[in-house]
Amino acid sequence: MHLSGLRVRDFRNLAHVDLALGPRATVITGANGQGKTNLLEALYVLATLKPLRASRLAELVRFGSTLARAEGRFTLQGAERLIAVEIEKGERRAFVDGKAAPSLEAYFGGVSVVTFTPDDLALVKAGPEARRRFLDRAVFNRYPAYLAESRAYGKALRSRNKLLREHAPPALVAAFDGPLAQAGARVWVRRRALLAELAPRAARAFGEISAGAAAESPLALEYKVAGRPELGGGDEAAQANALGALLAERLGRDRERGFTSVGPHADDLELRHGERLARAYASQGQQRALVLALKLGEIDHLAEALGRPPLLLLDDVSSELDPEKNAHLMRTLRSRAGQALLTTTDPRLVAEGAGDDAVYVSIRGGALVQSLGER
Repeated sequence: MHLSGLRVRDFRNLAHVDLALGPRATVITGANGQGKTNLLEALYVLATLKPLRASRLAELVRFGSTLARAEGRFTLQGAERLIAVEIEKGERRAFVDGKAAPSLEAYFGGVSVVTFTPDDLALVKAGPEARRRFLDRAVFNRYPAYLAESRAYGKALRSRNKLLREHAPPALVAAFDGPLAQAGARVWVRRRALLAELAPRAARAFGEISAGAAAESPLALEYKVAGRPELGGGDEAAQANALGALLAERLGRDRERGFTSVGPHADDLELRHGERLARAYASQGQQRALVLALKLGEIDHLAEALGRPPLLLLDDVSSELDPEKNAHLMRTLRSRAGQALLTTTDPRLVAEGAGDDAVYVSIRGGALVQSLGER
């Protein structure tokens, strides 16, 4: 997979940006608040159809404009494709080679992207929602159909919650348990399959980052089901039955509270540092090593599973890591194939990872104002 060019129009503070990317690394420099992260988010939306930071799609349209657009020219398995996404009135439209995408599968067609932002460094101490979001993004990269599958679960969940808030009769609420359990089981299957592939690679990356210390306190990942942390896996039908039983068991409590208390939307990804729960016991340095290992593990996992490396988006992460971990990250980037876009206020922090063939550009006030050429 190769991205040769990115065009952005009226996206956040970006009025008109045309960016030619380097073969390996493209470094976006500039002061804070000038649009570096917005450029990465435009590319993320293009690659995933989901915002990176915004809670609503309407937030992505530049103030004073009615429509935002991002388009990228990709080469996938030797064939060139132009994919684009438009956002207008809080809705998005996807295009492939100038025509409306007939399906999500046709739109994505092998595009995968891994992001690493300063917010990710708080993943260990953050609430379960942040870890679920990390896991779901990783699942989507591996299984693009997961976008539609997770939407199906969200739609069923909203319907059941609406009935609970309206104090609908128990029999009416229970009628929605079957569809919700089936959709939830599919989410469980996808998440667990991804975790089985990711966990050993993340543990290996953590061992490399932590050297000898990881032998005594390795990284372990475990999926925890809300309300039944001990609940095992099984095939999809068994998991649907298990979730259906949980929903029935908690119906009375859910009617009192007005929301569904069990299901994939309430689960957690447990990170352990040795025998200890990382959220409770890991130091700040250990937390950052754990998150870095998760990201590097995801990169390696996608490269092995899909046969091609993902596009990497790193948003000013080097300024948040200590010199040792940043050096490890930069060395890892140079040792992997594939492209990366890195934002930074100080190009010296990413020079080792970017390499001599990197393309450097500067952004100010939402516009590319200077090309620093190749270094």
